[in-house]
Amino acid sequence: MLRKMSLSIIVLYSLCITPFQTYAAEGNQQQTSTPVKVPNSTLNISKENTYPNATQDMPYLQPSELAKELLNTSNVTIENPDLIRMLNESTISKSILTLGSRATIFLGHWPLNYESTETTTNWEYQRINANLFDNRGGKMPYQIRYKQEEQRQIKGGLTARVPNVEHVKQMMLLKAMSKTNLPLAFTTVIGAGTKKDQVYNVPPKKVGYLYGYAPAVNEKGKITYGEVYLVLKGTKRMIVVKNVTSQGIGAWIPVQDYVSFGFAVYDHHR
Repeated sequence: MLRKMSLSIIVLYSLCITPFQTYAAEGNQQQTSTPVKVPNSTLNISKENTYPNATQDMPYLQPSELAKELLNTSNVTIENPDLIRMLNESTISKSILTLGSRATIFLGHWPLNYESTETTTNWEYQRINANLFDNRGGKMPYQIRYKQEEQRQIKGGLTARVPNVEHVKQMMLLKAMSKTNLPLAFTTVIGAGTKKDQVYNVPPKKVGYLYGYAPAVNEKGKITYGEVYLVLKGTKRMIVVKNVTSQGIGAWIPVQDYVSFGFAVYDHHR
């Protein structure tokens, strides 16, 4: 009994989490994706945006040798970057893996993987601006351009309540970015005074409206949860997942630093 308790304490100490390190995942680098075609009415404003959005740095993690060995023994696929990070930062001394020693350590209840079933883009997810010019008294076309009237924050989010929200959002964001090749973030900002040189002509005797929209990706799929255990049996070490459950989940994820435009002319103010 004392030997088992001592072994558990040693392993638990070795599994403590240390500061994050960035890795490039070999397996995920091999994934292929078809870039989403951006319509002509949608323009990149990253250089013009007066609000400097932070670039999303969402690296995949390359499992360490120990983590890779443990992940390969799991009965359920594990893709959660935070769980992989914890395994990457862990060490198990070979001196404690002796014949006859046994230990089972509970690592927690985790969201293990996210399986995407549908990814679509709404280029007019949220209206964020309107520029207008009344040319009803004019005799020549009048040129108007986009200018953001006030700062707007666009927020996305999950469509259902789930445990470990941030872990789930991270996995869904990674999958959506991989599938679309678009710059995505759950929160993005369009700064006041942001301009674009694209010209729209308002004919004489008309009122012209130039609408600006923030696009977003709608991600749908399934999240899988489970209780994760590290099991040591003699010289063997493995991951065992118990009480596995799955839940459907969706999310809206804004496209960062893009604006979609819609231009319309009317006989009077709308």
